[in-house]
Amino acid sequence: MVYDALSALGRELFFPRGILTQTAEAKKSAYRYNATIGIATLKGKPLYLRSLRKYIKYLKPEETFPYAPTTGLVDLRHIWREHQLKLNPGLAEKSFSLPIVTNGLTHGLSIYADMFCDAGDILLLPDKMWGNYRMIFGTRRGADIRMYPFFTPEGGLDALSFRAALLSNKDRRKVLVLLNFPNNPTGYSPYPEEASAMAEALVDAAEAGANIVACVDDAYTGLFYDEGVYRESLFSLIADAHPRLTAIKVDGPTKEDYVWGFRLGFITFSLAMQGDRDAVYNALERKTGGLIRGTISKSSTPSQSLLIHAMRSAGYEEEKGEKFLLLKERYAELKSVLEEPVYAEAFRPYPFNAGYFMCLELLHTDAERLRRHLLDAYGVGIIAIGERDIRIAFSCLEREQIKDLFDILYTAVKDLDIHDRRSGRL
Repeated sequence: MVYDALSALGRELFFPRGILTQTAEAKKSAYRYNATIGIATLKGKPLYLRSLRKYIKYLKPEETFPYAPTTGLVDLRHIWREHQLKLNPGLAEKSFSLPIVTNGLTHGLSIYADMFCDAGDILLLPDKMWGNYRMIFGTRRGADIRMYPFFTPEGGLDALSFRAALLSNKDRRKVLVLLNFPNNPTGYSPYPEEASAMAEALVDAAEAGANIVACVDDAYTGLFYDEGVYRESLFSLIADAHPRLTAIKVDGPTKEDYVWGFRLGFITFSLAMQGDRDAVYNALERKTGGLIRGTISKSSTPSQSLLIHAMRSAGYEEEKGEKFLLLKERYAELKSVLEEPVYAEAFRPYPFNAGYFMCLELLHTDAERLRRHLLDAYGVGIIAIGERDIRIAFSCLEREQIKDLFDILYTAVKDLDIHDRRSGRL
């Protein structure tokens, strides 16, 4: 089933038995001289510039300057697997591969696209989605993107529309699915019954005959502010769930650990199948390694080494907890501010309970026009999405700035209303 799910490129990919393989063998057996490594050394250590070394003095030279393995530092891969299990206890009894290091989450999503998406393959996405998905899957790979409603009219997750979209395509050779919770742009994450309904829909579609490749984009995982939210990744529910369901997890420290510039991520696979799953995971790892080798070669060694040290440090969990509480306070302030009835005549919020963002539906104002007016008249930046939606990143607002921002938003809408009345547009 996994072979059927791969794209034409994915079937052709392999990890080349060339310089990297020979270098790895030499590391094990070349006890006298190792003349395979494409770096410069002195007394067995990498050469480096002192002007660089002084800025990263707490890392050893060998943790900083040499190449990392194509699929990432092995220690980090094992640490991240343990991290996944800690955040997602539901994975404890599930089969899933050792995570592979990627150059950020976007790179992980690109690997998913390259390995599994051919031109014309259907990709199901919600109508509230991160815009870069279109570039990664539509422009680069030629996916036939089909959208379903993200929210019900009542304001919950529209699992029924998701199910209908899946089952309407069950006769296709392959259906790709991308799930992103907490969602960018809305900041919504499912409640337990919604998460179960999404997972059951995937399994039922696979049982009905569809070959499903479902990727969970966990960029904002762990940032759950409402106590009732399902607190694990949906990967916990769909991993190892059905032989015709290939489950993929793309995650990383970018938002979890506030290291946006490190450009590190991970991609993990899960299969439900008879036979030697480890052999299939190994094949997928080699294909992924071949793809990485043929594009970026490998990810940053210093970033990986720094993350290893951070995750092993005594204060790591406590520091993450402090940052989480800071964001949760901003979320609570935002919820409180939005209760003011005056805003209801200009905009209304979509449901949100997690992550970095929230979205507003503008009731009678063009989103791009408002965005430009906010910049020009007030020096305020927001993201316009379509004709009527705007995205606000409350993650980068101080708590005391939130009320002021929404007052400015309201005033800017009123400015445009007055202008339109004067010009006869209303």
